[in-house]
Amino acid sequence: MSSLAAMAAMVALGVWQLHRLTWKEAIIAEIRAAQAAPPIALPATPSPFEKVQIICTWLPGQAALYGDEIKDSPTGPILGAELIQPCQQPNGTIILADLGWVPQLTPHALALPPNPVGYIRAPEHPGWFSAPDDPAHRLFYTLDAAPIAQALGLQAAPYMLIALGPPPPPGSQLPIPARDLPTPPNNHYQYALTWFGLAATLGFQFIFFARKRLLAP
Repeated sequence: MSSLAAMAAMVALGVWQLHRLTWKEAIIAEIRAAQAAPPIALPATPSPFEKVQIICTWLPGQAALYGDEIKDSPTGPILGAELIQPCQQPNGTIILADLGWVPQLTPHALALPPNPVGYIRAPEHPGWFSAPDDPAHRLFYTLDAAPIAQALGLQAAPYMLIALGPPPPPGSQLPIPARDLPTPPNNHYQYALTWFGLAATLGFQFIFFARKRLLAP
């Protein structure tokens, strides 16, 4: 009876994963629709799966860098990082924007058009192996708006705007922004197959041992 109970539990978990698959596919469809649609105005409670436009102007001379990454170029590998600049809304609220990778090792602000488009990202938290931030030089390795704003002498919204847009021309000093909205992983079909496969394996084993016992002299 314990084998039958275990098999029933595995089948139930497989069915649950199929329900999760339907739910996740609906979310991904919404994200793809948002990706293709024009950006919406920043809502009061922004979602990370919406393309938004923030009506704001850049604060001059304010910039920080996040992470470090090497990118290939016609002249060879170049070390750079994600450029972060603050943008102020008409009501005074400041939002930090991750504008994308730039070939900078020391942060300096760029003159950019106002009203950036992107998606909202909640603050990260440093992990065990995260490099320590360097607020004095405005270099950061955890994408958290609060300490970055503090290093810039600002008070900002608790989230970050991740800018979206096409890549700049080759050799440009402009940032290379993100191209797409973030899409959550969708492995529920594989999980369902795994649970159904385990249930089938257990069922075959149960039949084998039951048959062996019934045929035993």
